[in-house]
Parts: sequence; C-alpha cells; structure tokens
Amino acid sequence: MSIIELLRLVFWAIVLVLALSFFGISIQSIVNSPTGQANVAYITDVLTQVWQWTTYWIRPSA
Repeated sequence: MSIIELLRLVFWAIVLVLALSFFGISIQSIVNSPTGQANVAYITDVLTQVWQWTTYWIRPSA
C-alpha cells in the first residue's frame, strides 16, 4: 500500500466519523451496546473462520 492510498484511507475514515457525528450517531454507544458487541463478536468469528479456511487452502501440501 502506498503512502497516498494510506492517506486517502485516513481521510475517508475522518470524513465517515464526522458524518456520523453530524447525524448524532455515537460510535462509542454502538460499540458498548449489547447488540453492538454481539455484532462485533459475530463478524470476528466469521472473519476468523474465513482466514483459517483461506490459509488452509493456500498452504502448499508437503
């Protein structure tokens, strides 16, 4: 990833946070809510399974 792409990503992350703030959406309250924590746990579980499946198929067989 080049420095320009990284700066672009940071810029859009800041824009997203400002847009959420403009509409009165608190990221902290979403993350701390039981539903938010359940969603984060679910996404983490799915991504972990996808990562394990991908690395299993990428590994060369010996």
